Amino acid sequence: MRSVIAKLAATVAVAILAAAPSYAQERVVNVYNWSDYIDSSILEDFTKETGIKVVYDTFDSNETLETKLLAGGTGYDVVVPTVSFMQRQIAAGVYQKLDKSKLPNLKNMWDVVTKGVATFDPGNEYSVDYMWGTTGIGYNVDKVKAALGTDEKPNWDALFDPAKAEKLKDCGIYMLDSPTDVIPSVLAYLGLDPNSKKQADLDKAQEVLLKVRPFVRKFHSSEYISALANGDICIALGYSGDMFQARDRAAEAKAGVTIDYSVPSQGAQIFFDVFGIPKDAPHVEEAHEFINYMMKPEVAAKASNFVYYANGNKASQEFLDKEVIGDTAIYPTPEVMAKLFTVPPLDPKTQRLVTRIWTKVVTGQ
Repeated sequence: MRSVIAKLAATVAVAILAAAPSYAQERVVNVYNWSDYIDSSILEDFTKETGIKVVYDTFDSNETLETKLLAGGTGYDVVVPTVSFMQRQIAAGVYQKLDKSKLPNLKNMWDVVTKGVATFDPGNEYSVDYMWGTTGIGYNVDKVKAALGTDEKPNWDALFDPAKAEKLKDCGIYMLDSPTDVIPSVLAYLGLDPNSKKQADLDKAQEVLLKVRPFVRKFHSSEYISALANGDICIALGYSGDMFQARDRAAEAKAGVTIDYSVPSQGAQIFFDVFGIPKDAPHVEEAHEFINYMMKPEVAAKASNFVYYANGNKASQEFLDKEVIGDTAIYPTPEVMAKLFTVPPLDPKTQRLVTRIWTKVVTGQ
Protein backbone atom coordinates (compact mmCIF):
# COMPACT_ATOMS: atom_id res chain seq x y z
CA MET A 1 0.00 0.00 0.00
CA ARG A 2 2.81 2.38 0.91
CA SER A 3 4.51 1.65 -2.40
CA VAL A 4 1.30 2.49 -4.29
CA ILE A 5 0.94 5.76 -2.39
CA ALA A 6 4.59 6.55 -3.02
CA LYS A 7 4.16 5.91 -6.72
CA LEU A 8 1.03 8.08 -6.84
CA ALA A 9 2.83 10.85 -4.97
CA ALA A 10 5.75 10.63 -7.38
CA THR A 11 3.39 10.74 -10.35
CA VAL A 12 1.64 13.84 -8.99
CA ALA A 13 4.99 15.52 -8.29
CA VAL A 14 6.19 14.85 -11.82
CA ALA A 15 2.92 16.21 -13.21
CA ILE A 16 3.25 19.40 -11.16
CA LEU A 17 6.84 19.90 -12.22
CA ALA A 18 5.94 19.28 -15.83
CA ALA A 19 3.14 21.83 -15.64
CA ALA A 20 5.24 24.49 -13.88
CA PRO A 21 7.05 25.75 -16.99
CA SER A 22 3.73 26.38 -18.77
CA TYR A 23 2.63 28.60 -15.88
CA ALA A 24 5.97 30.37 -15.84
CA GLN A 25 5.77 30.96 -19.58
CA GLU A 26 2.38 32.69 -19.47
CA ARG A 27 3.16 36.18 -20.68
CA VAL A 28 1.11 39.31 -20.07
CA VAL A 29 1.28 43.00 -20.87
CA ASN A 30 -0.94 45.44 -18.96
CA VAL A 31 -1.87 48.45 -21.10
CA TYR A 32 -3.56 51.67 -19.95
CA ASN A 33 -4.77 53.78 -22.87
CA TRP A 34 -7.36 56.40 -23.74
CA SER A 35 -10.95 55.26 -24.28
CA ASP A 36 -12.04 54.59 -27.88
CA TYR A 37 -8.41 54.73 -29.00
CA ILE A 38 -7.57 51.39 -30.63
CA ASP A 39 -8.98 48.75 -32.94
CA SER A 40 -9.48 45.76 -30.61
CA SER A 41 -8.44 43.39 -33.39
CA ILE A 42 -4.92 44.81 -33.09
CA LEU A 43 -4.73 43.46 -29.54
CA GLU A 44 -6.03 40.09 -30.68
CA ASP A 45 -3.50 39.94 -33.53
CA PHE A 46 -0.67 40.86 -31.15
CA THR A 47 -1.58 37.97 -28.86
CA LYS A 48 -1.80 35.55 -31.80
CA GLU A 49 1.63 36.60 -33.05
CA THR A 50 3.48 36.78 -29.73
CA GLY A 51 1.49 34.64 -27.30
CA ILE A 52 1.38 37.64 -24.95
CA LYS A 53 -2.01 38.27 -23.36
CA VAL A 54 -3.09 41.94 -23.32
CA VAL A 55 -4.93 43.25 -20.26
CA TYR A 56 -6.36 46.54 -21.50
CA ASP A 57 -7.80 49.34 -19.34
CA THR A 58 -8.87 52.84 -20.37
CA PHE A 59 -8.97 56.40 -19.01
CA ASP A 60 -10.39 59.63 -20.41
CA SER A 61 -8.13 62.36 -19.02
CA ASN A 62 -4.43 62.96 -18.47
CA GLU A 63 -5.20 63.98 -14.92
CA THR A 64 -6.61 60.52 -14.15
CA LEU A 65 -3.52 58.82 -15.57
CA GLU A 66 -1.14 61.17 -13.78
CA THR A 67 -2.78 60.62 -10.40
CA LYS A 68 -2.29 56.87 -10.73
CA LEU A 69 1.30 57.16 -11.98
CA LEU A 70 2.38 59.50 -9.19
CA ALA A 71 0.80 57.21 -6.58
CA GLY A 72 2.86 54.32 -7.94
CA GLY A 73 2.17 50.62 -8.03
CA THR A 74 -0.26 50.79 -10.94
CA GLY A 75 0.72 47.39 -12.31
CA TYR A 76 0.70 48.82 -15.83
CA ASP A 77 3.44 48.00 -18.33
CA VAL A 78 2.53 50.44 -21.09
CA VAL A 79 0.70 53.75 -20.64
CA VAL A 80 -0.26 56.41 -23.18
CA PRO A 81 0.06 59.94 -21.76
CA THR A 82 0.02 63.13 -23.75
CA VAL A 83 3.70 64.00 -23.93
CA SER A 84 3.28 67.48 -22.43
CA PHE A 85 2.08 65.74 -19.25
CA MET A 86 4.76 63.12 -19.56
CA GLN A 87 7.47 65.78 -19.30
CA ARG A 88 6.78 66.47 -15.64
CA GLN A 89 6.10 62.80 -14.98
CA ILE A 90 9.58 62.01 -16.28
CA ALA A 91 10.97 64.61 -13.88
CA ALA A 92 9.05 62.89 -11.08
CA GLY A 93 10.82 59.63 -11.93
CA VAL A 94 7.78 57.55 -12.83
CA TYR A 95 9.13 56.21 -16.15
CA GLN A 96 12.05 54.07 -17.22
CA LYS A 97 14.14 54.74 -20.30
CA LEU A 98 13.27 52.68 -23.34
CA ASP A 99 15.70 49.99 -24.43
CA LYS A 100 15.93 50.99 -28.07
CA SER A 101 17.81 47.81 -28.97
CA LYS A 102 14.47 46.07 -28.40
CA LEU A 103 12.61 48.50 -30.65
CA PRO A 104 13.89 47.87 -34.19
CA ASN A 105 10.72 49.37 -35.67
CA LEU A 106 11.82 52.82 -34.52
CA LYS A 107 13.19 53.09 -38.06
CA ASN A 108 9.60 53.53 -39.25
CA MET A 109 8.94 56.68 -37.26
CA TRP A 110 8.35 60.14 -38.78
CA ASP A 111 11.15 62.58 -38.00
CA VAL A 112 8.77 65.58 -38.01
CA VAL A 113 6.69 64.07 -35.23
CA THR A 114 9.68 62.61 -33.38
CA LYS A 115 11.22 66.09 -33.20
CA GLY A 116 7.96 67.51 -31.89
CA VAL A 117 7.84 64.87 -29.17
CA ALA A 118 11.50 65.54 -28.35
CA THR A 119 10.65 69.10 -27.26
CA PHE A 120 9.07 67.45 -24.20
CA ASP A 121 11.20 64.27 -24.04
CA PRO A 122 14.73 65.25 -25.14
CA GLY A 123 16.34 62.48 -27.14
CA ASN A 124 13.04 60.56 -27.15
CA GLU A 125 14.49 58.48 -24.32
CA TYR A 126 11.20 57.62 -22.63
CA SER A 127 8.55 57.80 -25.33
CA VAL A 128 7.40 56.72 -28.78
CA ASP A 129 4.57 58.54 -30.53
CA TYR A 130 1.30 56.65 -30.92
CA MET A 131 -1.04 59.31 -32.32
CA TRP A 132 -1.17 63.05 -32.65
CA GLY A 133 -4.02 65.42 -33.27
CA THR A 134 -5.57 68.77 -32.51
CA THR A 135 -8.04 70.18 -30.02
CA GLY A 136 -10.87 71.92 -31.83
CA ILE A 137 -14.60 72.04 -32.49
CA GLY A 138 -16.86 69.19 -33.55
CA TYR A 139 -20.31 70.29 -34.62
CA ASN A 140 -23.64 69.30 -36.10
CA VAL A 141 -23.59 71.11 -39.44
CA ASP A 142 -27.34 71.66 -39.77
CA LYS A 143 -28.08 72.58 -36.16
CA VAL A 144 -25.19 75.05 -35.86
CA LYS A 145 -26.16 76.67 -39.15
CA ALA A 146 -29.74 77.04 -37.93
CA ALA A 147 -28.63 78.51 -34.60
CA LEU A 148 -25.94 80.87 -35.83
CA GLY A 149 -27.32 81.68 -39.28
CA THR A 150 -24.13 80.79 -41.16
CA ASP A 151 -22.65 77.73 -42.80
CA GLU A 152 -19.07 78.84 -42.12
CA LYS A 153 -16.97 76.55 -39.94
CA PRO A 154 -17.21 77.76 -36.34
CA ASN A 155 -14.28 79.38 -34.58
CA TRP A 156 -13.65 79.72 -30.86
CA ASP A 157 -16.16 82.56 -30.62
CA ALA A 158 -18.98 80.04 -31.19
CA LEU A 159 -18.16 78.63 -27.75
CA PHE A 160 -16.62 81.58 -25.91
CA ASP A 161 -18.69 84.58 -27.10
CA PRO A 162 -21.72 84.55 -24.75
CA ALA A 163 -24.03 85.93 -27.44
CA LYS A 164 -23.25 82.99 -29.75
CA ALA A 165 -22.97 80.35 -27.03
CA GLU A 166 -26.45 81.31 -25.82
CA LYS A 167 -27.84 80.59 -29.29
CA LEU A 168 -26.33 77.09 -29.10
CA LYS A 169 -27.52 76.38 -25.58
CA ASP A 170 -30.76 74.65 -26.56
CA CYS A 171 -29.17 72.30 -29.09
CA GLY A 172 -26.38 71.48 -26.64
CA ILE A 173 -22.76 72.33 -25.85
CA TYR A 174 -20.20 69.93 -24.37
CA MET A 175 -16.62 70.78 -23.42
CA LEU A 176 -13.67 68.64 -22.40
CA ASP A 177 -13.30 68.25 -18.65
CA SER A 178 -9.68 69.29 -18.98
CA PRO A 179 -8.35 72.73 -18.01
CA THR A 180 -5.10 72.15 -19.92
CA ASP A 181 -7.10 71.84 -23.14
CA VAL A 182 -9.86 74.40 -22.57
CA ILE A 183 -8.04 77.32 -20.93
CA PRO A 184 -5.31 77.59 -23.63
CA SER A 185 -8.11 77.57 -26.22
CA VAL A 186 -9.77 80.50 -24.43
CA LEU A 187 -6.46 82.37 -24.33
CA ALA A 188 -6.06 81.81 -28.09
CA TYR A 189 -9.59 83.15 -28.62
CA LEU A 190 -8.64 86.27 -26.66
CA GLY A 191 -5.52 86.76 -28.77
CA LEU A 192 -3.29 86.04 -25.78
CA ASP A 193 -0.41 83.60 -25.42
CA PRO A 194 -2.04 80.15 -25.03
CA ASN A 195 0.75 79.27 -22.60
CA SER A 196 0.47 82.42 -20.52
CA LYS A 197 1.01 81.96 -16.79
CA LYS A 198 0.14 85.56 -15.97
CA GLN A 199 -2.53 85.97 -13.32
CA ALA A 200 -4.21 88.73 -15.36
CA ASP A 201 -4.47 86.54 -18.47
CA LEU A 202 -5.79 83.54 -16.56
CA ASP A 203 -8.33 85.80 -14.84
CA LYS A 204 -9.55 86.90 -18.28
CA ALA A 205 -9.90 83.28 -19.35
CA GLN A 206 -11.87 82.55 -16.18
CA GLU A 207 -14.15 85.51 -16.86
CA VAL A 208 -14.90 84.22 -20.35
CA LEU A 209 -15.64 80.70 -19.13
CA LEU A 210 -17.90 81.87 -16.30
CA LYS A 211 -19.93 83.97 -18.73
CA VAL A 212 -20.57 81.00 -21.04
CA ARG A 213 -20.87 78.45 -18.22
CA PRO A 214 -24.70 78.69 -18.08
CA PHE A 215 -24.84 77.56 -21.70
CA VAL A 216 -22.60 74.49 -21.34
CA ARG A 217 -24.59 71.30 -20.81
CA LYS A 218 -21.71 69.12 -19.66
CA PHE A 219 -17.95 68.89 -19.13
CA HIS A 220 -16.74 65.40 -20.06
CA SER A 221 -13.76 64.05 -21.95
CA SER A 222 -15.36 61.24 -23.94
CA GLU A 223 -19.18 61.35 -23.83
CA TYR A 224 -19.32 64.04 -26.51
CA ILE A 225 -18.49 61.41 -29.14
CA SER A 226 -21.80 59.57 -28.85
CA ALA A 227 -23.69 62.75 -27.96
CA LEU A 228 -22.64 64.35 -31.26
CA ALA A 229 -23.15 61.18 -33.29
CA ASN A 230 -26.67 60.68 -31.91
CA GLY A 231 -27.66 64.30 -32.47
CA ASP A 232 -28.11 64.88 -28.73
CA ILE A 233 -25.85 67.94 -28.83
CA CYS A 234 -24.81 70.28 -31.62
CA ILE A 235 -21.29 71.39 -30.72
CA ALA A 236 -18.35 70.26 -28.59
CA LEU A 237 -14.81 71.27 -27.73
CA GLY A 238 -12.77 68.09 -28.00
CA TYR A 239 -10.10 66.04 -29.69
CA SER A 240 -9.93 65.78 -33.48
CA GLY A 241 -9.97 62.01 -33.74
CA ASP A 242 -12.96 61.79 -31.42
CA MET A 243 -14.85 64.15 -33.69
CA PHE A 244 -14.10 62.02 -36.73
CA GLN A 245 -15.37 58.97 -34.88
CA ALA A 246 -18.57 60.86 -34.12
CA ARG A 247 -18.81 61.90 -37.78
CA ASP A 248 -18.51 58.32 -38.99
CA ARG A 249 -20.89 56.89 -36.41
CA ALA A 250 -23.47 59.48 -37.43
CA ALA A 251 -23.00 58.64 -41.11
CA GLU A 252 -23.34 54.91 -40.43
CA ALA A 253 -26.54 55.45 -38.44
CA LYS A 254 -28.15 57.27 -41.40
CA ALA A 255 -30.35 59.29 -39.06
CA GLY A 256 -29.80 62.62 -40.78
CA VAL A 257 -26.99 63.80 -38.50
CA THR A 258 -23.99 65.39 -40.24
CA ILE A 259 -20.89 66.07 -38.12
CA ASP A 260 -17.88 68.13 -39.16
CA TYR A 261 -14.70 69.34 -37.46
CA SER A 262 -13.14 72.80 -37.32
CA VAL A 263 -9.62 73.87 -36.41
CA PRO A 264 -10.29 77.47 -35.24
CA SER A 265 -8.53 80.19 -37.19
CA GLN A 266 -7.28 81.77 -33.94
CA GLY A 267 -5.08 78.71 -33.44
CA ALA A 268 -5.49 75.34 -31.76
CA GLN A 269 -3.49 72.94 -29.66
CA ILE A 270 -1.53 70.10 -31.23
CA PHE A 271 -0.90 67.16 -28.95
CA PHE A 272 1.18 64.00 -29.09
CA ASP A 273 0.01 60.86 -27.31
CA VAL A 274 2.93 58.54 -26.66
CA PHE A 275 3.80 55.10 -25.37
CA GLY A 276 5.80 54.97 -22.15
CA ILE A 277 6.84 52.27 -19.67
CA PRO A 278 6.34 53.01 -15.95
CA LYS A 279 9.42 52.55 -13.80
CA ASP A 280 7.73 49.81 -11.77
CA ALA A 281 6.27 47.96 -14.77
CA PRO A 282 6.11 44.22 -13.93
CA HIS A 283 6.54 43.01 -17.53
CA VAL A 284 9.22 45.16 -19.15
CA GLU A 285 10.15 42.69 -21.88
CA GLU A 286 6.53 42.32 -22.95
CA ALA A 287 6.09 46.12 -22.85
CA HIS A 288 8.88 46.56 -25.38
CA GLU A 289 7.41 43.85 -27.58
CA PHE A 290 4.03 45.58 -27.51
CA ILE A 291 5.45 49.00 -28.39
CA ASN A 292 7.59 47.53 -31.16
CA TYR A 293 4.55 45.73 -32.57
CA MET A 294 2.55 48.98 -32.57
CA MET A 295 5.31 50.55 -34.71
CA LYS A 296 4.78 48.09 -37.55
CA PRO A 297 3.62 50.20 -40.52
CA GLU A 298 0.54 48.07 -41.18
CA VAL A 299 -0.42 48.09 -37.49
CA ALA A 300 0.03 51.85 -37.07
CA ALA A 301 -2.06 52.40 -40.20
CA LYS A 302 -4.79 50.06 -38.95
CA ALA A 303 -4.94 52.03 -35.71
CA SER A 304 -5.21 55.37 -37.52
CA ASN A 305 -7.81 54.05 -39.94
CA PHE A 306 -9.92 53.04 -36.95
CA VAL A 307 -9.55 56.05 -34.63
CA TYR A 308 -9.09 58.76 -37.29
CA TYR A 309 -6.02 60.28 -35.72
CA ALA A 310 -2.76 61.00 -37.49
CA ASN A 311 0.11 58.81 -36.29
CA GLY A 312 3.83 59.36 -35.94
CA ASN A 313 4.79 56.48 -38.22
CA LYS A 314 6.02 57.66 -41.62
CA ALA A 315 6.19 54.14 -43.08
CA SER A 316 2.50 53.62 -42.27
CA GLN A 317 1.27 56.32 -44.63
CA GLU A 318 1.15 54.06 -47.68
CA PHE A 319 -1.29 51.82 -45.79
CA LEU A 320 -3.61 54.60 -44.61
CA ASP A 321 -7.11 54.86 -46.03
CA LYS A 322 -7.48 57.72 -48.50
CA GLU A 323 -10.14 59.36 -46.33
CA VAL A 324 -7.56 59.53 -43.51
CA ILE A 325 -4.35 60.57 -45.24
CA GLY A 326 -6.28 62.84 -47.60
CA ASP A 327 -8.29 64.61 -44.88
CA THR A 328 -6.64 67.95 -44.06
CA ALA A 329 -8.44 68.01 -40.72
CA ILE A 330 -6.44 64.89 -39.76
CA TYR A 331 -3.20 65.64 -41.62
CA PRO A 332 -3.37 69.47 -41.74
CA THR A 333 -1.97 71.70 -44.47
CA PRO A 334 1.26 73.60 -43.75
CA GLU A 335 -0.79 76.79 -43.31
CA VAL A 336 -2.88 75.25 -40.55
CA MET A 337 0.12 73.55 -38.98
CA ALA A 338 1.74 76.98 -38.63
CA LYS A 339 -1.11 78.11 -36.33
CA LEU A 340 -0.99 75.12 -34.02
CA PHE A 341 0.59 75.40 -30.59
CA THR A 342 1.80 72.98 -27.93
CA VAL A 343 1.05 73.32 -24.22
CA PRO A 344 3.95 72.52 -21.88
CA PRO A 345 3.27 71.35 -18.31
CA LEU A 346 2.46 73.97 -15.71
CA ASP A 347 4.65 74.80 -12.75
CA PRO A 348 3.11 73.93 -9.36
CA LYS A 349 2.02 77.49 -8.60
CA THR A 350 0.23 77.95 -11.94
CA GLN A 351 -1.24 74.45 -11.71
CA ARG A 352 -2.89 75.32 -8.39
CA LEU A 353 -4.29 78.50 -9.89
CA VAL A 354 -5.61 76.70 -12.96
CA THR A 355 -7.16 73.97 -10.80
CA ARG A 356 -8.99 76.58 -8.71
CA ILE A 357 -10.24 78.31 -11.85
CA TRP A 358 -11.44 75.05 -13.34
CA THR A 359 -13.24 73.95 -10.20
CA LYS A 360 -15.03 77.28 -10.13
CA VAL A 361 -15.98 77.02 -13.80
CA VAL A 362 -17.19 73.40 -13.74
CA THR A 363 -19.21 73.85 -10.56
CA GLY A 364 -20.46 77.25 -11.69
CA GLN A 365 -19.68 78.68 -8.27
